[in-house]
Amino acid sequence: VLVSLICSPPQNYPLYIRSVPTENELKFHYTVHTSLDVVDEKISAMGKALVDQRELYLGLLYPTEDYKVYGYVTNSKVKFVMVVDSSNTALRDNEIRSMFRKLHNSYTDIMCNPFYNPGDRIHSRAFDNMVNSMMMQVC
Repeated sequence: VLVSLICSPPQNYPLYIRSVPTENELKFHYTVHTSLDVVDEKISAMGKALVDQRELYLGLLYPTEDYKVYGYVTNSKVKFVMVVDSSNTALRDNEIRSMFRKLHNSYTDIMCNPFYNPGDRIHSRAFDNMVNSMMMQVC
């Protein structure tokens, strides 16, 4: 399982990346960066409907042999990407959506911190603990 937050365009650099297990981390980085094009395509395809309905969850971006890649975008265009093992059939769409909401809420808490500069990498123990607990539920 990999969780990644990507800054808004045009930078598209990672604010936070966490993977379990860590041995395939470079492969996950590649997967996340290739999924950004799919996120942009989905956002542009949804266009005004995305803004009208406030639907931030993009759903399954694309499946591979080993993984499923899911996407979420905030109102401020910060992209969340989650890569899940495709053999994990216990995860339904509602659980993925709920996980993204938890991530978004925790990200919002970080943004409300007066000592956090927007655009900096996320170094928060509370955020790490939330992500770790979420990943342990999935694994």
